Amino acid sequence: MTERPSPRISSRKQPRQARSTELVSAILEAAVQVLAKEGAGRFTTARVAEKAGVSVGSVYQYFPNKAAILFRLQSDEWRQTTHLLRAILEDVDRPPFERLRTLVHAFIRSECEEAEMRVALNDAAPLYRDAPEAHDAKAAGADIVQGFLREVLPAASETRRALAGDLIKATLSQVGKAFSETPRTQAEIAAYSDAMADMFEAYLRGLGGSQARDSNPSPPLSSRL
Repeated sequence: MTERPSPRISSRKQPRQARSTELVSAILEAAVQVLAKEGAGRFTTARVAEKAGVSVGSVYQYFPNKAAILFRLQSDEWRQTTHLLRAILEDVDRPPFERLRTLVHAFIRSECEEAEMRVALNDAAPLYRDAPEAHDAKAAGADIVQGFLREVLPAASETRRALAGDLIKATLSQVGKAFSETPRTQAEIAAYSDAMADMFEAYLRGLGGSQARDSNPSPPLSSRL
């Protein structure tokens, strides 16, 4: 059976002038609103153009189809996540497990604040998830996580560190998504984040993470409630 090629998801061109940049920003802002309100199933280029107050032709100047718009939104989200990982996990002036706890709190809070958008993007993923650009974008943060784990688990094998990284990323993504689908208070977000951070810390210490010589280990969750 011949595989159907993935749709083109790269932008047609990059805006070079201030006016063009403003147009693309308006299109993307409208796309966020349409996606959050209508969901992936009713997301169309025409709806985005209408919301942005521009012609469909203006949208097509920069995005060849709706998959390209959705991929741009997802790519922006991935870049934000990569920046978050780098800013927190590479801050070597802070103890490793303190950094990990900060990351968990920031990630879960972000998931809850942008829940509608993230759920809709997840529903739209079949439109672009098999494209090469998607694989490249999703892999962007892998080196950051592995660098952190080499610091925390210096004696572990690359295979074990890779497994630990995959487990932590999958847990953050899937459990965070499920948690954020229900409206949460700030207290609930904090308590849940602490519990998840405790779980990750216990797991990494069990793999030899105490060798990272964290001079400021986190107190148990029970003492923080």
